[in-house]
Amino acid sequence: MEYATIKINTEAPNQSGGSVLVIYTGGTLGMVFESRKGQLVPFDFEQLIDKVPEICRLNQEITFLSLKEPIDSSNITPEVWIELANIIDSQYAHYDSFVVLHGTDTMAYTASALSFLLEGLQKPVILTGAQLPIGVARSDARENILTALEIASARNSSGGPMITEVCVYFNSFLLRGNRSKKQESSDFDAFHSENYPYLAKAGVSIDYNLPFMMPVNPGARLSVQQHLDPNVAFLKLFPGITPPVVKSLCHIPGLRGIVLETFGAGNATTEDWFLHELEAAMNRGIVVFNVSQCDGGRVSLGRYQTSRRMQEMGVISGEDITAEAAITKMMYVFGKSGKVDTTHLLSHSLRGEMSPPLEI
Repeated sequence: MEYATIKINTEAPNQSGGSVLVIYTGGTLGMVFESRKGQLVPFDFEQLIDKVPEICRLNQEITFLSLKEPIDSSNITPEVWIELANIIDSQYAHYDSFVVLHGTDTMAYTASALSFLLEGLQKPVILTGAQLPIGVARSDARENILTALEIASARNSSGGPMITEVCVYFNSFLLRGNRSKKQESSDFDAFHSENYPYLAKAGVSIDYNLPFMMPVNPGARLSVQQHLDPNVAFLKLFPGITPPVVKSLCHIPGLRGIVLETFGAGNATTEDWFLHELEAAMNRGIVVFNVSQCDGGRVSLGRYQTSRRMQEMGVISGEDITAEAAITKMMYVFGKSGKVDTTHLLSHSLRGEMSPPLEI
């Protein structure tokens, strides 16, 4: 994947805020209106200062890296996630922090995938975007990018980075990336984290929610897993779902895992045909990961009769994980080389993406 870099010279006498690499992948944030035809076109980052002059007052050394061809977030693929992880890996020693400008539709998927791929991460990687293009008068792009840059430069009392994980910053809130979910298509508060507290809130000052942030691990070293296995699928249950629908999905050639989106606390129909298809799939080696359709709350396999049989079959509880984190975690776990304990990796938190199981 080709990309070009542009260095922004700020007016700060020194860059005590450190250096940040801003990676532009595409999306609404980087669009402006073309004056002659009135159409939205990709933004030229050499003109960034004209659109966001406040960036000159940031006490940072800022470099922009733009993919040669901007990607609409609906076209994001696992290959792009690996490329982004490798860009961060290749520049990790040269920059103190990273900001990824990304379309909002699949931002939570990308944040989740990067959280798994970037093993041993000890620097901020903050994804942000906008609901309105930067060239629109009421755009939320300016506040989002400026605050994301400021948070990226934040330091703790020991002088180390305040943030050492992949996050999403949007509309005044910093969220753990693999806990975030896009819930609004037209409001500025597009992203929420129902099952985990926000990591920071930006008002007149930026207040950090320290007890809930990923702890620093000075001995960790960054490495990037180079493969994600896309042979996974969602199966979202609904009243009236038919045997042919379930059977056709369970018999996809090469399928390795199913993220089963169930009702409430992990419940599903107890019809014999459904349980038979699920058990047959598992007997063929397909892993089933149970995730609730609810934004809040968690899966509690075995609490109700409608989930007890799945628990007995060995369906894995996703606890309070988001669907976005569940599917990308499956890709990551199945992408590992060598023999791994798939059940253990899926059922336990790897990057703070899920809470420990509750005692039933």
